[in-house]
Amino acid sequence: MTAPSKSWIAALPKDRLIAEFSVWSADLIRLADDLARVDPYVDVLHIDVADGHFAPAMLFFPDLVAGVRRISARPIHVHLMVDDSIILSQIEQFADAGSGLISLHVENENVADEALDLLDRRGVASGMVLKVDTPVERVRKYASRLSFLTLLGTAIGVKGQELNEKAGERLQQARQIIADCGASHRIVLAADGGIREHTVPLLHQAGAETVVLGSLAFNAPSLDERMAWLRAL
Repeated sequence: MTAPSKSWIAALPKDRLIAEFSVWSADLIRLADDLARVDPYVDVLHIDVADGHFAPAMLFFPDLVAGVRRISARPIHVHLMVDDSIILSQIEQFADAGSGLISLHVENENVADEALDLLDRRGVASGMVLKVDTPVERVRKYASRLSFLTLLGTAIGVKGQELNEKAGERLQQARQIIADCGASHRIVLAADGGIREHTVPLLHQAGAETVVLGSLAFNAPSLDERMAWLRAL
C-alpha cells in the first residue's frame, strides 16, 4: 500500500480525539495480527524510532515501517528520536518506507530547517516533538511549517512513567503558538507519554487533539469499550 497524500491530516476527526496507536505497545511477535485487531479503531499508527543515543531505547527500523505499510492503509507517523548527524538519512529511509508523517525533535534544531525542507520535497507531512523539559517557546519559529506538534509528558523513550505535572500547562502554551503562527493548514496538537485513564481527559481539556495510545488501548480488557469511552470525551 502506498503512503497517503498530505491531505489526510485535514481529514482527521475534529469532533473527537484522534486515535493514534503506538506500535511499540503492540504484540511484536504477532504484529500483523495485533494491528489487524485494532485496525477498526485506528486513525493513525505511531512508530517510534530511537538510535540508543538521543534516546535510551533502540527502535524501530525502516523495514518494519515498510512491512506495516504493506498490511495497513492507516497513515503512519514516524517519531524520530535520533542524533542530528543521521536525521536527513533517516528521513529519506522512512519516507521511502511509506511514512505519511515524520516528526523530528525541536532539540534537533541544528538541522531542523534542512530536515523540514527535505520533508517538503519528499511530500511527507512534517511534525515536531518537544522533550518534557524543553521550553515550548522554542517551537514557535517552526510552527507554521508543521502538520503535527507533539509534546512529551514523560522522559524520552522510557515506558511506564507518570505524567509530568506541567503537561497541561505546556499544551496550552503550544495551542496558543499554533493559533498565533498564521498557518492556513491544520496543525494537530498531540500528547505522548503518561497516557492513562485519569490523564487523558486532562490532556484533552488542555488542548490535545490526539494522545498516543499504548497499553491503554492494546491491553484494554475491552477495546470496544475503551475506544467508546475515548471518543465520548
